[in-house]
Amino acid sequence: MPANLTPEYDRAEDRYRDATDDDEKLNALRAMLSAIPKHKGTEKMQADIKRRISQLRKAAAKKGPSRGPDPFHVPRTGAGQVVLIGYPNVGKSTLVSVTTNAPVKVAPYPYTTALPVPGMWFHEDVQIQLVDTPPMTAEHVPAGLMSTIRLADLICIVLDASVDPLNQVQSMIKMLTNRGLTLRSVPRNELDRDDLSQYSAILVASKSDLIDPQDITTLRESYGGKLEIHPVSATTGEGLEPLLKRMWELLAIIRVYTKQPGKPPDNEKPFTLPVGSTVEDLARDIHRELPEKMKYARIWGEGRYDGQQVQRTETLHDKDTVEIRE
Repeated sequence: MPANLTPEYDRAEDRYRDATDDDEKLNALRAMLSAIPKHKGTEKMQADIKRRISQLRKAAAKKGPSRGPDPFHVPRTGAGQVVLIGYPNVGKSTLVSVTTNAPVKVAPYPYTTALPVPGMWFHEDVQIQLVDTPPMTAEHVPAGLMSTIRLADLICIVLDASVDPLNQVQSMIKMLTNRGLTLRSVPRNELDRDDLSQYSAILVASKSDLIDPQDITTLRESYGGKLEIHPVSATTGEGLEPLLKRMWELLAIIRVYTKQPGKPPDNEKPFTLPVGSTVEDLARDIHRELPEKMKYARIWGEGRYDGQQVQRTETLHDKDTVEIRE
């Protein structure tokens, strides 16, 4: 059975290969174990990762007291993880505060955020994790922050549109490029899987209520060909909904509902899968042994008649309802 490893796993494995000490290796292995698809085809890989984690823990115990977990490692929850980065006081914390329930600290002075703070944004009936991060500048990138960024599903560079945004963009892109990241404003499923340096990313011009619209035009003329630019105002709410909608599109996720034969569908808790997933992928998400037991499936959704019978290779679409028959 193929492993069907995800881009998140590939990046975590790349981080493990580049690790220079046991702490970095341990954090990378934990990320690999979290990101690896859980099914029969990866059981040996999971066991090997757990073995290596155990070996590193034993080695750390012999060296002395543990320094504790990495404070920059943000456990992934929800359907996707969006990391917000930028200079001090550009509005990252405010954006996370107005779109999620995160306990972020918002203040008119720099360096209010010392560690990553996750919050959950509800996109209709699913949750997306937004992560506020400490500020980074050309002179200083907090130790551990790049690991947070590398493991993100989507990178959101936040700019203060009222204070020389062109310089901010140039500096942020240079910092990330120098660290081996290539940024593209395309859905994650359109990134080159063979090029692990590629990340889906967008630019967010915050505080847009304080500037002339022409400034956004100038910004787009300078950088719009490289990355999408989304003006927003946390104060007025302008631009927030289009931004969140675009984040959802770039995460390249679909929602699939399930139903049992003779019963209504479960519309409360959809399964979330990468764009391009099949009925078999859904079955494996439900239970790792279900693909071996299933005979066929019935599907309700766009472009199909209600209850159409399909095979395990059928590609799923957002908001499909699937009934698996054993």
